[in-house]
Amino acid sequence: MASTQKQKKSAPVRAKVRPAGFPTRDQVMEFIASSDQPAGKREIAKAFGLKGQEKIALKALLKDMADEGLIDIGPARAFHKMGGVPKVTVLRIVDVDDTALIATPERWEAEGQPAPRLRVVERGKRGALTIGDRILARTEEAGRGWVARPMKKLAKASEELLGVVEEAPANQDGGGKLWLRPVDKRIRRDTPISDAGAAKPGDLVLAEPVGRPPRITARVTDILGDPFAPRSFSLIAIHKHGIPHVFSDMVEEEAVAASQLPLHENKREDLRHLPIVAIDPVDARDHDDAVWAAPDDDAGNPGGYRAIIAIADVSYYVRPGSALDREARKRGNSVYFPDLVVPMLPHQLSSDMCSLRAGEDRAAMACHLVIDAKGKVTSWRFSRAVIHVAAVLAYEDAQAAIDGTKDHPLLEPALKPLWACWALLRKAREKRDPLALDLPERRVVLDEWGKIVSVAVRERLDAHMVIEDYMIAANVAAAKALEAKKAPVMYRDHDPPSRDKLVALKDYLATFDIDFALGQVIRPATFNRLIERIGEAEEKPQIMEQILRSQSQAYYSPENMGHFGLALGSYAHFTSPIRRYADLLVHRALVGAYGLEMPAPTGGELPDRTSLSGEDYENMGRVGEMISQHERRAMEAERETVDRYVAAFLAAHVGDLVEARITGVQNFGFFATVEGLGGDGLVPVSTLGDERFYYDEAARALEGVESGDRYTVGQRLQLRLAEADPINGALRFELPDALPQRPSFRKDRARPGIRRGRPANIRHMGSARGKHRKR
Repeated sequence: MASTQKQKKSAPVRAKVRPAGFPTRDQVMEFIASSDQPAGKREIAKAFGLKGQEKIALKALLKDMADEGLIDIGPARAFHKMGGVPKVTVLRIVDVDDTALIATPERWEAEGQPAPRLRVVERGKRGALTIGDRILARTEEAGRGWVARPMKKLAKASEELLGVVEEAPANQDGGGKLWLRPVDKRIRRDTPISDAGAAKPGDLVLAEPVGRPPRITARVTDILGDPFAPRSFSLIAIHKHGIPHVFSDMVEEEAVAASQLPLHENKREDLRHLPIVAIDPVDARDHDDAVWAAPDDDAGNPGGYRAIIAIADVSYYVRPGSALDREARKRGNSVYFPDLVVPMLPHQLSSDMCSLRAGEDRAAMACHLVIDAKGKVTSWRFSRAVIHVAAVLAYEDAQAAIDGTKDHPLLEPALKPLWACWALLRKAREKRDPLALDLPERRVVLDEWGKIVSVAVRERLDAHMVIEDYMIAANVAAAKALEAKKAPVMYRDHDPPSRDKLVALKDYLATFDIDFALGQVIRPATFNRLIERIGEAEEKPQIMEQILRSQSQAYYSPENMGHFGLALGSYAHFTSPIRRYADLLVHRALVGAYGLEMPAPTGGELPDRTSLSGEDYENMGRVGEMISQHERRAMEAERETVDRYVAAFLAAHVGDLVEARITGVQNFGFFATVEGLGGDGLVPVSTLGDERFYYDEAARALEGVESGDRYTVGQRLQLRLAEADPINGALRFELPDALPQRPSFRKDRARPGIRRGRPANIRHMGSARGKHRKR
């Protein structure tokens, strides 16, 4: 017995002779493949009833099988068939096909084998997941492929960190150590760096978190370069939001092939004789729409006009099922930054063959409208055409020509008829009475080196409204034309405001002694009449901002819910297929509904079809949800990038007094924006003086207990710029230190329309020393 024990004790771990009843390789492989749970060493041992030394032998067997390339180990130390996918693993959603989202393993280490593409099968509410999301999922083989069933959506914050490497000063605790300063201003803490690799202080980097809370450190995985170099602010947004920005070789090759397709002028309606013009921003990167109008010579339409809205025929070049199409759908839209554009389509199309350049023949989808003397669109038709744009004009130049301050040869043949026809469309718009919020738009101007020159508010001209009304008319016509054929439509929906938002708006307006009845039928005109009642009062801009915040977000869907803001029953996006995938789908639907198919040349590399298929129609709901999410992602990325440029511009003015307006109030302080520039910054309550402040949630105001000083949304005041951080776009303000700032909204001398006395709905009492308590 003693000799037996000695033999067992000295036996090598990697024994080749297995104990009796020990599972064979095939049995282990079968168990791993069939188990509905992660199959680690413990689960395998339990399944075969292994104990003691048998577990040691199992460990040796599993290592042998891994060395032989039969199995691999994944998350949670679970085994899976080599070349396969763990039963439970982390996946990243990378694409959408005609029926489902596509995901790949986040970590794939099988050398020589491409990462598998898994079809994601969602349960419950659709649209919860989109490209770029990370999920924990159960996986299984199905036929020739794999499917993934999501268990949990994983937060992106746990995936990677984006920030700037900084070195702690030698005279501080931890002097000389490296820290990661986040670019997201919502993250208030720096992260210690445990592995910087080749990164140096000042580098913009991507890093992954290491360890578990509260002892998280960062390991640098990628060096992006100088955060202050030209285009770095945009790169920060691109990486932070996971915006696809690199085209694959296959997509680029397809774009080149597509750009060489013949126009087939003989198969298109020839509109090259018309003086069609494109009117765009002076800094436009592409030109996807052009317009023409002339008096209608039909005696049955006295005083009426004919108009053509010509849109780049993107559906001719980007065909369903192609790599180009899959990439465009994955991106959803182009993203426009002050210093660069991340296009939905490669350059060969987006800024070349699909851009309506002056003096060049271009393929177009033409929307022909007949408009009566009252501004009503009485008929429409769509055709595939060839056009020759007479000129590409900036809004300012077109307006100057109309105003007579600048000569232009197209004034009489093109611009005056356009404005005359628009006067009719404007009549119909005024009768419809859509939501009219005149809120400023910021424009960042850069020099040739990418350095910010100025931040200005874009001037609102009649020329902008001219083009806007023609585009709206074409979008409505596209939706109604498809409805007439009972064809699929990717609608642009905009729901009425929710009751919760209307209640919040009512409470806000009450602080100005403005009544807002909730029992009435809410229409866009309801808000327009409200704005008219305010007149030109000083608080008009902030009230319009609050009305905007009360609105729901527009979205894409194959179900028609109407467009509340535009006061339209049917509305689709047709006019920008270069930069919006929704418009491309509308074009394809029109091609199918009205027999406008135009196959590629025989033997070409691109699919023949340019219309929607049955699968496209069935998948429109999913695609609508995805592109709506990508639109919101783009808007957030664009806004954050402008904030970073504003902070960079203001960094040279730290310490200066600026004219500001309060945009938000919380119990810990208030937020303000620099007038004419934008960019929100915080004024902490701790800097307001050595007293306590009441926080009135309904009025969104802070009021000093002793002084009666009152800070409320919309209030204008002078502030000192204390800090401007271009990395995260954050600003910080303080009250001027020369004399105490006395706001105009004082309790003892309130302006007309501002409620006097102590606020009725006080939730918190804040101390200037940073202490807060419930009252």
